[in-house]
Amino acid sequence: MGPGLGRVWAGTGRDGAVGGPVACAAVGTHSDRRRRRPPGFGIIWSTVALDLVGFGIIIPVLPLYAEDFGASPLMATSVLATFSAAQMVAAPLWGRLSDRIGRKPVLIAALVGSAVGSLVTGMAGVLWVLFLGRALDGASGSSYAVGQAAVADLAEPEDRPRLLGLLAAAFGLGFVVGPLIGSLAALGGRALPFFVAAGLAAVNAVVALVRLPSRPSTAVSDVGADGGDAVATRRIGPIAALGDAGAAMRRLALLALVGMMGFAGFESTFALLLDRRFPQLDDPSVYGLFASIGLVMVLVHTKVVGPANDRLGTRGALRASLLLVAAGMFVLATGGAWIGLAVALLLLVVGQGLFGPTLSAATVATVGTDARGAALGLQQSAGALGRIVGPLVAGLLFGRVAIGAPYLVSGALALVALLLVGRIADDEEAVTSR
Repeated sequence: MGPGLGRVWAGTGRDGAVGGPVACAAVGTHSDRRRRRPPGFGIIWSTVALDLVGFGIIIPVLPLYAEDFGASPLMATSVLATFSAAQMVAAPLWGRLSDRIGRKPVLIAALVGSAVGSLVTGMAGVLWVLFLGRALDGASGSSYAVGQAAVADLAEPEDRPRLLGLLAAAFGLGFVVGPLIGSLAALGGRALPFFVAAGLAAVNAVVALVRLPSRPSTAVSDVGADGGDAVATRRIGPIAALGDAGAAMRRLALLALVGMMGFAGFESTFALLLDRRFPQLDDPSVYGLFASIGLVMVLVHTKVVGPANDRLGTRGALRASLLLVAAGMFVLATGGAWIGLAVALLLLVVGQGLFGPTLSAATVATVGTDARGAALGLQQSAGALGRIVGPLVAGLLFGRVAIGAPYLVSGALALVALLLVGRIADDEEAVTSR
């Protein structure tokens, strides 16, 4: 790596970032760059991955755990929505704070908060304490957005979809390893997975404290201070952040909201759907299905996201992802046999796995270097709003209309999101061409 290249993580030579487009062109060819991962990427990835393993331990059993407290399907999905409501409020604040004080302290705070929230959830003796535990966990649920901002700091603009896809693979890994651990823990009762997740988060916080470099310095920038949408740092909260953001950022946030709303409806009712359609499945089998979903997600993030963005561009990749999600939702709504379930899950996982990293790459392309955490925090906040509304609507439809109704609505939402893609892609391309 040549001299004069900026460092994103100050304090250790191995965690320095590559420089801007001109500097990188002097270092090697495009193919050389694509074979490399920026120094510092590995430790960021592992920190986020361990946090998401804890998330994967919890999610499959949470709706069933809530039903143990006498919760209806609507109330069970409301527990999931509580996490997202707290995350929606807190995410912009954490993102902006990471822009100001660095990624490391915010990541550590998120991990500590996750440990506390999971511990409270596992100790819940009544339903309201269960809600409290999920709210605490959600309020500190910023590790993924801050990790995305850190990777965006490290990456060249043309490499961001690929590297954000690799980071998103940590999410898939969480749903491979997490459910496997959770299935074993659940043999000791449905509360035990939450204690395991709490312990994992606490260990991860200690590892992050020791291994993550201390603070950010300069970062790779493809948009100057005046080159893209601003995300103001003076006001906090999701409503204020949305008002401060530029037009392109607002459209991206809207796409995150609509795109996540439908998928969150699926995610929150899937364990209930399996319980109703396939009552022969026990808890470990449900965990196994979630692990299979995670494995496919890892493959999509590592093998599909980069090539799809290279070949189709942002616009094409987003459109393809939403078409796959819509098709998967419609198949899930109508297919009652195992073959229908398998086809639906394949379409859904490939589509959603492509959607998330591509949207994140479009988001960081609209802002300057010093606003990436805020922009991704706003995107996460908009997605969290979708995770509030989606589970509530899905739980209501599941319990009072039909078990397939949430997925028909989710498929329709994916088609609505598809209509937003053209204008958003134009905004992103206009910014990155400056």
